[in-house]
Amino acid sequence: MRIVKVECHVLLDPDFEPDATSSAQDTIVVEITTDEGLAGIGETDLNAWVARALVEAPGTHTMDRGLGALLLGKDPLDPPAVWEELYLGTAMTGRRGAGVHALGAIDIALWDICGKAAGLPVHRLLGETAHESLTPYASLMPQVTTFDEFLPAMVSLVLESRALGFAAAKLEIIFDGPYANMGLRESDERATEVVAAVREAVGPDFALMVDVGYAWDSVERAARAIEAWAPYDLFFVETPLWSDDLDGYAELARRTPTRIAAGEWLATRFEFEELIDRGLVAVAQPDIGRVGGLTEAQRVCDLAADRGRLIVPHTWKTGITVAAAAHLAAVTPHCPYFEFLPGALAESALRRELVVEELALADGRLALPSKPGLGIELDPEAFERFKEAAERLEAARR
Repeated sequence: MRIVKVECHVLLDPDFEPDATSSAQDTIVVEITTDEGLAGIGETDLNAWVARALVEAPGTHTMDRGLGALLLGKDPLDPPAVWEELYLGTAMTGRRGAGVHALGAIDIALWDICGKAAGLPVHRLLGETAHESLTPYASLMPQVTTFDEFLPAMVSLVLESRALGFAAAKLEIIFDGPYANMGLRESDERATEVVAAVREAVGPDFALMVDVGYAWDSVERAARAIEAWAPYDLFFVETPLWSDDLDGYAELARRTPTRIAAGEWLATRFEFEELIDRGLVAVAQPDIGRVGGLTEAQRVCDLAADRGRLIVPHTWKTGITVAAAAHLAAVTPHCPYFEFLPGALAESALRRELVVEELALADGRLALPSKPGLGIELDPEAFERFKEAAERLEAARR
């Protein structure tokens, strides 16, 4: 079997909000087709137009090929071998960052083909099943512009997620730092009010996490806030400091008993090795696409296991990434949760409508994926609508 076609589809929610801190409003779907008619899809959490350029770009020398050109003629049934060839062939442009993020979409699509070719769900090809079922957490971000709206909206979202069957939720309380959501900037004390109100509303038997979106500019400030949240029994606090502040992460990890989680932006196992060994994070959060696909995500999981750390994948995207995360979680014993932006509560139509027949939640758990490949299908009408929205935006920006 050989790869004969590589296509990139940029998709956009027509009602996207430019001021929102949400990458679920657009995506790139990479579709790979073989000479035997099998096709696989993958996506990555990266500026979709940048990702498309990295796949479609021509190359003029051996260290700087285009990802798509490198793929043509390759055997899709050996994703790790293809990963190495693409990683080396794009070393000057890739190696880290956007180049590896784009490679991740390709790798996911290759595993989709492998599963379809074998007639098995991808997780059966990745390794031994580690869980009888999976536990997602609802990732919740109210799209409002004032604190008086935010607090009741967050409480309402958490209660709705519990009513949908979730047993865990992450509160996106991004009140400061470079990505304050919708321009909503509030104090750390206000953030504590939200955490306290949510815990009171859901009671003690519901797992809570908090993402602050790189809000804090010092270890001292981060430690004060996290200490104030200690009575509310958080499973982890995510991205308290800038990704490159590894020494700050290490100091914060030593100062607080609350687990620190990070890693959503990182590419390759090499960056995660630094985050874990030097930054001392307790919870590594590979985004399946950004880290380099399922092939590289598994290497990160092995690295975390060797060091006694947890894996909780980042999946703030569409149902394609959710499916990939479910397959990874199925074979990762030290993965207690994975992120799940529930379609019913999502602001983005792209998240709600692109994928049909997602895994169904029951009593806080998801059954393991059972269909061949990733086990998902795209809604053709929604796909075309989102593609046309992206094309309109491109035309308007020319």
